[in-house]
Amino acid sequence: METMIPQEYLGEAMGTRIALIAQSYRRLLGRDLVPEGGDAVAALWAAPRAILAHGLGADPVFFFANRAALAAFETTVPAVTTMPSRLSAEPLAREERQALLDRVSAQGFIDNYAGVRISAKGRRFTIAGAVVWNLIDAAGERHGQAACFAPPDWARAGAGEQGL
Repeated sequence: METMIPQEYLGEAMGTRIALIAQSYRRLLGRDLVPEGGDAVAALWAAPRAILAHGLGADPVFFFANRAALAAFETTVPAVTTMPSRLSAEPLAREERQALLDRVSAQGFIDNYAGVRISAKGRRFTIAGAVVWNLIDAAGERHGQAACFAPPDWARAGAGEQGL
C-alpha cells in the first residue's frame, strides 16, 4: 500500500494548514480524527476515511484530499487541489450542498450527513455518516471547511494508489 505523502502536501506552511483539519475536528467534536501526536499530515493522508478540505472564498478550492478521498473521487492531488469544491456535487445537488455548508458555518459542524457526490470520471456515489466541520484555529479564526466519510466500497481498493 502506497503511504508516501505527495509533494504538494509537504512543507511547513502546508503542514500547518493540513494539521488544522485534525485540530479543528478535535476542538469542535471533542474527539480525535487521527491519533493525537506524531505527524498529522501522514496520519490524515493514510486515514481509512476519505478526508477533504477547502479554504475560504466565493468559490472555495480544495487544498487537501487524502488517498481515500482521491480514490473515491477518482482523481489526483494536482487535479483536486485546483478544483472548486462545489464541483464535487452534481449541478442539481449543489444548492443542497451549499445549504449544508451554510449550516456548518453557523453551527461549527454537522454530524451524520448523507448526500450524493460525483467522481472526476462521472461515477455517482453516496456518502453517509459524513462529518463536515469548520476549520478553526486556536484564536477562533475560520480558515475553511473539511469533511470525512467512509469511501464507497469500490474506492477502498484504490485508496493505496496514486495518480488515479
